[in-house]
Amino acid sequence: MGIYKYIREIRRKKGSEEFKEMMRKKILKRREEEAIVRIERPTNLPRARALGRKPIQGIILVRVRVRRGGRRKSRPSRRRRTKNQAINAITPAKSLQRIAEERAARKYPGLEVLNSYRVGEDGEYVRYEVILVDPSQPTVRSRPEYARIAQKENRGRAFRGLTSAGKKGRGLRNRGLGAEKVRPSVRANRKRTKRFFIKTSCIRYAYASQTS
Repeated sequence: MGIYKYIREIRRKKGSEEFKEMMRKKILKRREEEAIVRIERPTNLPRARALGRKPIQGIILVRVRVRRGGRRKSRPSRRRRTKNQAINAITPAKSLQRIAEERAARKYPGLEVLNSYRVGEDGEYVRYEVILVDPSQPTVRSRPEYARIAQKENRGRAFRGLTSAGKKGRGLRNRGLGAEKVRPSVRANRKRTKRFFIKTSCIRYAYASQTS
């Protein structure tokens, strides 16, 4: 069995004592790190390789931590009813993975975000490893799979929702019924997307209940 298959088999058995002990040691060690830290090797090697990471010059890895849960606000002192104070349950419109990619892109403004993947969480933070590409590196520009990153259409990928996590958040994984208003963008369709998704999910649920 090859090394990549062996790693995948270990990570697939997340309920095993071996995997839990391995992740516990890693989480304890990562708590001493900063919010954004550059790393030499990926934690999940098969996942990083599947998302386009290769050990060549011009590609780096960054581990980013983001605080779990929704947004927090201070409690207003006056002029609010209790139901309108809006302190808890304030969820951002973007996923925590997209927030991690944007923070990595701000930390390294000369690089572009290729992809990212989740590596673990504890009671307070969730951590992602972000793959960054240097578009000015000749090694990167000479490879066809990375040459598109150097084009002007891909500048600021993380901030424009062009990564895999960004496309998922914009609803571009959906096609056909219910996805009529997601292309070219939600803003171009006057933000009617959510209403159509709710309507489509209700139709699918009714159809499934009738056929079952």
